[in-house]
Amino acid sequence: MKKTKLLSLLLSVIFVVSLLAGCGGGGTAETTAPETTAPETTAPETTAPSDGAYEITLNIASEPQSIDPALNSAVDGAIMLGHMFEGLMKWEDSGVEANGSDGTANNAALTYGQAASYEKAENADGTVTYTFTLRDDAMWSDGQPVTAQDFVYSWQRLVTPETAADYNYMIDCVVNANEIMAGEKEPSELGVSAPDEHTFVVTLVNDLPYFTEICAFPATFPVRQDMIEAAGDQWTFDTATYLSNGPYTMTAWNHNSEIIMEPNQYYYDVANLGPDKITFKLMDDQNAMLSGFNSGELDFIEDVPQAEIAGLIASGDLKIVDYIGTYYVCYQTQKAPFDNPKVRQAFTLAVDRTYIVNQVTQSGQVEAGGFVPAGVYDAEGASGADFRTNGGDYYAPTDADYEANCELARQLLAEAGYPNGEGFPVVEYLYNTSDAHKAVAEALQYMWETELGVTVTLNNQEWAVFLQTRKDGDYSIARNGWIADYNDPMSFLDMWLTGGGNNDAQYVNPEYDALIQAAKSTTDPAERMQAMHDAEDIIIGQDWALNPLYFYTQKYMISDRINGMYYTPLGYFFFTYAQPNA
Repeated sequence: MKKTKLLSLLLSVIFVVSLLAGCGGGGTAETTAPETTAPETTAPETTAPSDGAYEITLNIASEPQSIDPALNSAVDGAIMLGHMFEGLMKWEDSGVEANGSDGTANNAALTYGQAASYEKAENADGTVTYTFTLRDDAMWSDGQPVTAQDFVYSWQRLVTPETAADYNYMIDCVVNANEIMAGEKEPSELGVSAPDEHTFVVTLVNDLPYFTEICAFPATFPVRQDMIEAAGDQWTFDTATYLSNGPYTMTAWNHNSEIIMEPNQYYYDVANLGPDKITFKLMDDQNAMLSGFNSGELDFIEDVPQAEIAGLIASGDLKIVDYIGTYYVCYQTQKAPFDNPKVRQAFTLAVDRTYIVNQVTQSGQVEAGGFVPAGVYDAEGASGADFRTNGGDYYAPTDADYEANCELARQLLAEAGYPNGEGFPVVEYLYNTSDAHKAVAEALQYMWETELGVTVTLNNQEWAVFLQTRKDGDYSIARNGWIADYNDPMSFLDMWLTGGGNNDAQYVNPEYDALIQAAKSTTDPAERMQAMHDAEDIIIGQDWALNPLYFYTQKYMISDRINGMYYTPLGYFFFTYAQPNA
């Protein structure tokens, strides 16, 4: 991997600053209650905002698959949830400008959210107990207090098998979580408790260096038990039952059109919030996005037509910031022909990654030589070489050795029984609707057909449908991408455990599972990192279950109407305290 391309990424991801000792913000909660009538469930008329109102309109993605904190598994949904809910911890503006943002965004830093403080204690049996004290002024959007029991219910719900949460493993570090997910114990036996309304106690099997980041992750956000039990699976669709505890609350969800949020009048820092209304437009047409931004209808977009990228970067209108993630191809490892590791390796080696990043994506991405991306810490943390540098490349990712890669790929395909592609079935590459994903798909199709002599058809699906199709394993090859949930290799590796909710490859290898569990069972930094390196050696270097293409960068366009946005390279944008530019 080219160190010159990695330098800015490695420098900028040292963004996880020391945990602040006080609560975020400084405002006080409103002492008067808002109107008690139910919020509107349909969009307001598109009239101009009243004098003095500050309203912004954003586009992050199309219709989210879910806005249930436990069920969401996409970054776009997480961004929306981060405006409406708040965990024990949260992300705040660090005041340090994000690399590449040209002053339009600062980096985010971890701080206290619904918790005012916490204490950590090591127990005689090797477990570790975190005791969180909740804020006295933590409130739901209907004025009821947020209690420790809300967190107990929400964390138990996350690991309950009936919830079927893809991210249930996010808290598998909690005592009895794995046994509950396996159906061997009851959710009530999870290692969490609420001694009183303001004290939430969590006992971990062993300590994790990133546990406080998990406490800021959407899957661990609190939800209201009474609303979910009353409305069931429909609780997120009605603003009367979709109660939130964060800075904003949803006032309308017009499906495939927009989600509208307004300030939660009971939020402890409501007096300091920025926009009076945030509208998330739900769109997947890049031409419409750019047109909307240019006309002033949209104040922020994350995607633009592929043909416009180079020009927009040159003009400075398109910002490119760091993003800890990997864009990759996912094989359905349980179905022929991709149940054969030699076939998977052949398809992986036949990809010219340099061409893809230089001629197709054109946004500063770096060719991937492994699955865990650059910028993820190894045993020495931010002070040492990162996990990717220490792990090295599993194949030559640049075009210097591309011909050698292709020669080996053809040999492997012949060994698998398909010399020169003869007899290889027609396979389909699945991707979600996007000009950018289509361009990558067409490049891959050409490379596989040219170098391997196989026929690959292309199929695109709307985002929510695509996610479900991939989750169900109803595909041969599919576009995929993963962004770090926290800065640790485990965020990229434990998703491939047998039966994991995000294991779209349907990958199964007991040796791999054992290494991941070993990494989760030790607190020795060198031991746990070595176990994860060994695990990546198996899934990529031996089984070739995934085909990493490149390490992400994040692009966006932002109106000069927005000042004060902040961002974490985990992929989350925050507009909570945005203000109009002077």
